[in-house]
Amino acid sequence: MIWANYLSPKTLISTKDIEGKNQLVATIPPAIRKEIDALRKEELRYKSLDETVLMAIITSRKAMEKAGWKQGDDFGINIGSSRGATQLFEKYHSEFVDTGKTSTLTSPTTTLGNISSWVAHDLKSKGPEISHSITCSTALHAILNAAAWLQSGMATKFLIGGSEAPLTAFTLAQMHALKIYAKEPQEFPCRAFDLTKTKNTMVLGESAAMACLELGEKENAIGYITGLGYAIDELEHNISISEEAVCFQKSMAMALANTRLEEVDAIVMHAPGTLKGDISEYKAIQQLFGSTLPMLTTNKWKIGHTFGASGMLSLELALLMIQQNIFIGIPYVAEPNPRKNIRKVLINAVGFGGNAVSVLVSSQ
Repeated sequence: MIWANYLSPKTLISTKDIEGKNQLVATIPPAIRKEIDALRKEELRYKSLDETVLMAIITSRKAMEKAGWKQGDDFGINIGSSRGATQLFEKYHSEFVDTGKTSTLTSPTTTLGNISSWVAHDLKSKGPEISHSITCSTALHAILNAAAWLQSGMATKFLIGGSEAPLTAFTLAQMHALKIYAKEPQEFPCRAFDLTKTKNTMVLGESAAMACLELGEKENAIGYITGLGYAIDELEHNISISEEAVCFQKSMAMALANTRLEEVDAIVMHAPGTLKGDISEYKAIQQLFGSTLPMLTTNKWKIGHTFGASGMLSLELALLMIQQNIFIGIPYVAEPNPRKNIRKVLINAVGFGGNAVSVLVSSQ
């Protein structure tokens, strides 16, 4: 289903009524919504959890099953979110404004650590559990954390990922206040990496995505991480990165320290659909690769920007392209540098304040 959707040139972004306003958003499919509703009924305590937690539990179960891990295994968990329990926080805050009181469960169910701890409870894992927020690069930072644990010998397996349920009135209002949100319902509302656009076109999506990491070669491995890089820009503004995304230049160079530039076949860019964000990342890629650019793509034109989960979804796209040996481009952007084979793909993510991460994946 996921690969079939990527093969289609149509976006999954549509309009939805959110508290009386039609908003451009990318929502999870009805089938997944049914899974969330069913999960709430599995255990009494699950009924009071935010959708960020419930989506994380569902995707973690599926990731663990595909990896061949079992409940009770000794593995670590690191799942992050940019916003955390946004839906519950807004609900409880509204109740407090109206009544001056709040629910007993407000604090435990809206804390960020709530995600990994409930996943650990559900999977009966025995290793460390970590939750964190580094805005839109959260999921790729989870890879950095897991790699450090694995390489230190303090863990042998790690479940990592991101979960985000940001389609709430207050979160959307914040994006509109920043003047970066798309307003026009057209064939492609989010014009990610359209360098000819004259308006910001970011659109939010909801999602959770997980991966199971282990050291060494495995028969059931779907791909290998062969390079990791990270960097931080000097803050010039609360939400911006530098004009040529120096943080990306540094993170990509670190991830490619042991790889020749011409070996990189494609880059899944962060490219959120904003004027400054898209062009600055492109300039950073040009600075590093020169005139011989890899194939460039992003998935935000199709599924929107899922904040803390977005980096993991970009990793998924990279691995799918390697497995299928098919490049998924952007319908409204011509690809000037086609490659016959896709063996190595670089993934970029960056959060507010320039917290960049780059991850290189390959088939072996």
